[in-house]
Amino acid sequence: MDDLTQETPKKNLPFNNLYLNSGVVHGYNSSWMYFLTLTFLITGYFFFQALIMFPLMNILKENGFSSEEILNKPTLLFNSEALQMDRNIVLMLELGMFVAGFIGFFIGLRYIHKKTLTSILTGYERFRFRRFWYAFAVWGVLLVVVTVGAYLIDPEGVKVSFNAEGLIVSVIIMALFMPIQTGLEEMVFRGYLVQGLSQIFRNGWIPLLLASLLFGAAHMTNPEVEEYGWPIMLSYYCLFALFMGAIVLIDEGLELAFGIHLSNNLISSIMVSSDHSVIKTYSIFETKSQDPYIEIVMWAVLATITFFLFKKKYGWHNFQLILK
Repeated sequence: MDDLTQETPKKNLPFNNLYLNSGVVHGYNSSWMYFLTLTFLITGYFFFQALIMFPLMNILKENGFSSEEILNKPTLLFNSEALQMDRNIVLMLELGMFVAGFIGFFIGLRYIHKKTLTSILTGYERFRFRRFWYAFAVWGVLLVVVTVGAYLIDPEGVKVSFNAEGLIVSVIIMALFMPIQTGLEEMVFRGYLVQGLSQIFRNGWIPLLLASLLFGAAHMTNPEVEEYGWPIMLSYYCLFALFMGAIVLIDEGLELAFGIHLSNNLISSIMVSSDHSVIKTYSIFETKSQDPYIEIVMWAVLATITFFLFKKKYGWHNFQLILK
């Protein structure tokens, strides 16, 4: 059975939402614990970044970039062309920061909060893998259809760029490390922060809004922001976060949102990359330019289709779960 028996109900629970209650009944929730755990996460992330930053800066300088250029455009540090480095090496370095961040987060969650990963991942006794894989497949199929459609409509703008050996290595690296990257973002921005803030605001929608804004802010150093401007990209990231956060509260677990997020990053990285992609792999297609406004419209279409597929499949009807 995919939907497992819920945990034994406890008296005086503050929410009618299993997922929010999971944050209450598991472990300890003192404010200093949240501060320390997030500090561990950030320290792990930036410690790994610091380890690789100076060697990468030296490589850029050897390739003709000045210190001023690097400081003014820090995205050069993970630009494989500027580094004259294989894309897959840069990919491993980028994803390595999230592995280090996850280690810090897990230490805080397990040994300070005394919580389990499961309590952050779902409001049920066990992670619902069928939901995860269903969301992964739905979003992945939609991405493939959109990408192939874009190629057929504009073969000059979207060109085939197929490197079998490079792609295979990219897929292996992403299959190993991208679940950690997307899982960490989901657990922190749709799980840990929402569960924690809900105990302050005593509802789900304010934590959802705040966590979505933080998710958007956390992505403001991406190269797409530099290329297209922060207003449009912040809007995109926050809308995506709100969409997935609403799904988490309605479905009382991260499974569907996690599946979408992993599919979005993995399948889109396999299908197409551009000069301004935050994660640049050996993809099947490449494009030189993208219209962010068209991208948002297409995303809204995909999100709408996905939402109604989930609603129909899982019989969603209690949308008060977002509020209380």
